[in-house]
Amino acid sequence: MKKRAVVLGCGLIGATISRELAADEQYDVVALDALPQNLQRISGIPRLTPKQIDLSKPADLTAAISAADVVVGALPSRMGFATLETVIRAGKPYCDISFMPQDFLSLDELAKEKKVTAMVDCGVSPGLSNMMVAYGASRLDQAERAEIYVGGLPRARTWPYQYKAPFAPSDVIEEYTRPARLLENGKLVVRPALSEPDLMDFAGVGTLEAFNTDGLRSLLTTLDIPNMKEKTLRYPGHIELMRVLRDTGFFAEEAIDVRGQKIRPLDMTAALMFPKWKAKPGEAEFTVLRVIVEGKKVGKPSRVQFDLFDENDPVRGMSSMARTTGFPCVIVAKMLAEGRIGSHGVLPPELIACQPGVFEHVVAELGSRNVRITQAQTEM
Repeated sequence: MKKRAVVLGCGLIGATISRELAADEQYDVVALDALPQNLQRISGIPRLTPKQIDLSKPADLTAAISAADVVVGALPSRMGFATLETVIRAGKPYCDISFMPQDFLSLDELAKEKKVTAMVDCGVSPGLSNMMVAYGASRLDQAERAEIYVGGLPRARTWPYQYKAPFAPSDVIEEYTRPARLLENGKLVVRPALSEPDLMDFAGVGTLEAFNTDGLRSLLTTLDIPNMKEKTLRYPGHIELMRVLRDTGFFAEEAIDVRGQKIRPLDMTAALMFPKWKAKPGEAEFTVLRVIVEGKKVGKPSRVQFDLFDENDPVRGMSSMARTTGFPCVIVAKMLAEGRIGSHGVLPPELIACQPGVFEHVVAELGSRNVRITQAQTEM
């Protein structure tokens, strides 16, 4: 029998997820979104039904997913936690990419009570990066350090930002404002966003800047690796510009008085900046992800390194960030629908990466979609 998947959110990545699920003849897909212009992205696709719905209303959402074999979340972060709770209470398997700021593990007991498996942070990073860290650590006798570097960028560097937002711009802003949590010698350390910039070279790309972001999330508590950090990649110069805007107050959420009018600086900044961050149809862009895990193997220092480089698909009209974020989510969602992940609870990706065959399956499925991952283990 066919499986029924319901996708929540039909933005750039949600539309990619919906189309990819519907490309499998074993799935019928319903895509839900409040905005008709988003649903137009997927009109006329076989086995894919768009439906307009206000996803912020729990009763309406519960009714809309009542017949689902699996639910997939591709909503902005501000809606992530409430949606996760609603889907769990509805008793449906869930795979989500929303990057919610709340502690999703606080819903773990509820998910176990409802006998629900909810995979969270299941995109590229967090998501695929978590799997790489866990799998890399499993290749060592003792893992001592993990580093994640990730970024999605346009091929053409255009003034002034040298950047285009491949997902919700409001979520990008959080990368510039949310303090970054790291692990150093087993202790939690908090650093400002945009701090400790490094220059790194990547084949086929050139030199990029890396800066601290709060992307470790569940890795801070789920894996026993005493030193961990995550950094986001941009073209050189972008970090300093964002620091200037942030420290001047352009990203502030508290309203200020301007000629008798109350205005949130962030709203004004969004109105001015976000149109300049919007990629043109078919604009060339790429995603780069590097994960390094270091430690000991048979008493000798050893390094496991994973590299992913992906470019947009102009034939299918898919951005690289939509591919690299959406495809891992699709692969895991299918595993949920087909009963291949038996554990109940709220599960970040690292908790399934070392189950027999899971990581290898994800890598193979990505490869079949021309998203290539290289991995190497070397003595240091």
